[in-house]
Amino acid sequence: MKPKTPDSFAAQHDLFRSQLSQILDLTHSLAQLSQSIDWNAIEQRFGAFYVEDVGRPGLPTRLMVGLHYLKHAFKESDESVVARWVENPYWQYLCGETHFRHSLPLDPSSLSRWRDRVGPSGIEFLVGETISTALRTKVLKESSLTCVNVDTTVQEKAVAFPTDARLYQKARIALVRAAKKRGVALRQSYKRLGKQALIQQGRYSHARQPKRARRETRRLKTWLGRVIRDIQRKCPQPDDEMKTLLERAERIFLQQRHDKHKVYSMHAPEVECIAKGKAHKKYEFGVKVSVVSTNKDGWVLGVDALANNPYDGHTLGEALDQAQRLSGVRATEAYVDKGYRGEAARSVPNVAVHLPKKGKGLAWSERRRLKRRSAIEPVIGHMKSDCRMNRNYLKGADGDRMNAMLAGAGFNFRKLLRAFAWAFFRRFRAWLAEEKTLRSSPTFLGLYQKTIETTA
Repeated sequence: MKPKTPDSFAAQHDLFRSQLSQILDLTHSLAQLSQSIDWNAIEQRFGAFYVEDVGRPGLPTRLMVGLHYLKHAFKESDESVVARWVENPYWQYLCGETHFRHSLPLDPSSLSRWRDRVGPSGIEFLVGETISTALRTKVLKESSLTCVNVDTTVQEKAVAFPTDARLYQKARIALVRAAKKRGVALRQSYKRLGKQALIQQGRYSHARQPKRARRETRRLKTWLGRVIRDIQRKCPQPDDEMKTLLERAERIFLQQRHDKHKVYSMHAPEVECIAKGKAHKKYEFGVKVSVVSTNKDGWVLGVDALANNPYDGHTLGEALDQAQRLSGVRATEAYVDKGYRGEAARSVPNVAVHLPKKGKGLAWSERRRLKRRSAIEPVIGHMKSDCRMNRNYLKGADGDRMNAMLAGAGFNFRKLLRAFAWAFFRRFRAWLAEEKTLRSSPTFLGLYQKTIETTA
């Protein structure tokens, strides 16, 4: 059922309580931003995910969207953003509350269910709304949208470092748990032996005794193979969930060191091993993410997760298409790094792709834009450190995309807050200058002297 809208009964119910608009400072950046976002467009967009008059009424759309903006703008989890919402009246005002609430607005698990309902396309709309708000409030100029920076990074998944011994142990534990759930009596579960062997393997590796460590790893692999064959004999026609677990366990059991498309996690098989050439972190386990930002101002115009670790040049066209879809303006110039070398990047239609280059023949404006290409690096850094893109806890490939997009929305949300705060500071400074000029004028000094004489 569609979410309820505020009615007159709710207003009469809180007749003797002061409204938030009468208590808060409406010049606060969060209060101004809450009045600038087009909430009607958001409610119309997400209203399509609800049926008319069947079932329990859904939670307010503005509440769900506001909580997701706040979560990634202030680096909170689902649980902590709901807890802080109760304490912060400005957060409640942003989410559409008219009076201060002292209770939790929802269960934190409702946020994950809402994300599953709207999907990556709905989350992408939230990124576009931050760009539209910046354009409406004149914080972002439309002329800045034609010149962009494009780069890729790695969004790591919430998985442990994939060693062979741990993978064998995790796969065996998952199979034993699934078999017990379905009433399949295994010949032996190796629960106690597997735990002891994994501990010993870690100790031998730490003590630089590789032969003994490999022996424990072989034991774990042997026990995994026995459990797989035991389940296949006693459950010849498994259901879909058990069949998926068996396929993943067999891939882990059979994969070799130099194989491609290996499984690095039992609960997240979409994880990929990506090498970006970092000295401090040779390999990262997650998914590649493409980011598009304005060359001049550093606003995020597009962000998306790219499965199967594609070559950067093949992703440029899709990244620019997403930026056009969200901002409404097609970029004509794209500044990229040397990872985009090749005909694939230069073949994007109607876009001039600029690679790093040096030379005395470059114009001053071109040299400045080439230097500004590196400005996308701190944008990515802030998205990781401040907006929850450093480690993804959402499930599946859709979770990778949604977390990356929400990080981009949170980054733009933070820029909007700073822009409104800086605009208020400029107005306050102009008022102080005007007041100082007025007080130093001869007319004001004469009136002030006459007032003192009259009082005396």
